[in-house]
Amino acid sequence: MMFNLKDEQSPKRRPLTFSVLVFHHAAVLLLLINCCKGQSQVISPRLPIVAVAGDDIILPCHIKPAMDVAFTTVEWTRPDLKPRFVHVWRSGQELLDDQHPLYKGRTSLFTNKLKSGDISLQLSKVKQSDKGTYRCFVPMLNKDSTVELVFGSVSSPEIDIYKASNGFLLECKCNGWYPEPEVLWLDAEGNLLSAGPTETVRGPDDLYTVSSRVTVEKRHSNSFTCRVQQKNTNQTRETHISLSADLFKAQSSSAIRISICLAVCIVAVVAVVVALWKWGRNKKTTDPSTELQLLMEGDEDRQKPRTEREKIVFLDKTKVKLEEDLQNNEGELQHVQQVITTLMDQKKDLKNQREKLTSQQQENKTKIEEYKKKKTPKTDKDNKMRKREITLHNLEKRENEHKELLQNTEKLLESTEEMINKMTERKGKLERDKEKLNKLLKETEREREEIEKKLQSEQSEREEEINHPMMTA
Repeated sequence: MMFNLKDEQSPKRRPLTFSVLVFHHAAVLLLLINCCKGQSQVISPRLPIVAVAGDDIILPCHIKPAMDVAFTTVEWTRPDLKPRFVHVWRSGQELLDDQHPLYKGRTSLFTNKLKSGDISLQLSKVKQSDKGTYRCFVPMLNKDSTVELVFGSVSSPEIDIYKASNGFLLECKCNGWYPEPEVLWLDAEGNLLSAGPTETVRGPDDLYTVSSRVTVEKRHSNSFTCRVQQKNTNQTRETHISLSADLFKAQSSSAIRISICLAVCIVAVVAVVVALWKWGRNKKTTDPSTELQLLMEGDEDRQKPRTEREKIVFLDKTKVKLEEDLQNNEGELQHVQQVITTLMDQKKDLKNQREKLTSQQQENKTKIEEYKKKKTPKTDKDNKMRKREITLHNLEKRENEHKELLQNTEKLLESTEEMINKMTERKGKLERDKEKLNKLLKETEREREEIEKKLQSEQSEREEEINHPMMTA
């Protein structure tokens, strides 16, 4: 009986015992949460996370001290977006209904690390639109932290070499950077070189293309570095280049050949300009008013106009002649202006050539003086002397070439100046002739209109007499 009684009562006690157990665990959990609220922290890095386009990255976030949040709520948001939710974890599963469309299929948490308080967010295939401030929030603890994501794009620079009058021009170009980088030029010792301003172009994809140029001369170490860097993202790319000493020697001799070729070209162009000018000058030299006077005198010799109709015919011929002269005048005026423009460009080139030759000549004189002052060492004296004599001979030969080129350039400048003055005078005369032709043409048209009106008036009077003879009588 006792056994049966206990057996009957036990089912009634079980629900009560289970409820007490659940209540006990819940109370303990609440106590733990309340205790942790004042102690737990949500920690994320202070420095920004740098991401390059296409990367898979992690936005770190941890609860300290560690605690199991596998069955609580974790929210990753971006306050500047609507909806702001990037990723939400609640009660052991992902809630993606309110997730912003930009992040569909690209976010996840490390579910196996949630028990240790690691709530870092993994973001795949990073895009430029992902840059911004992310908030890591645990509602149960009412604690949050932020992570800054900085988007970056980098590429290695390329260096091109161009000849310059006093050395070589190095151009460094680099595309596909974000944010905008800066460009630096360094020598072999790491010292900054003085370069021109950096040119920056922002493409439709918001990526930057930068380029910078620097002119370098021969030095102890002809090694140079182009460095492209972005301090905020701590990204740096470099490209090195070394120029051999022989390259500078070749450049120096080729500069002379270029100067000679340029001078020959200048002579040829000036000769063509002179020929064109002579052709244009011989084409028309008669003053328009004199030519019109000859036309009128010739007409009077043949048959002097007697009637108004004959006058109109004469004026029509005159008008045709004036229009033809005006057209020729405008054509020659345009031709003269083209010649003047060509001569002005030629003058500018000649002045630049003169400056380069003067600079090269001065540099050559300095080198000759330096070589003459050098003392020949006793060891291997004959060989050194021979080399020195050859070098001095080449330098002196180059000096004579520079001198001759400079003299030719000065002569060409004088000839060009003289030609510009003559063509300018010719242009002035053509402009005055054009003004006279326009004036004569207007006078001819006015005179013809007056005669035409007079003839129309006389015609009207005759018709009136025919129609009303009695009234006239």
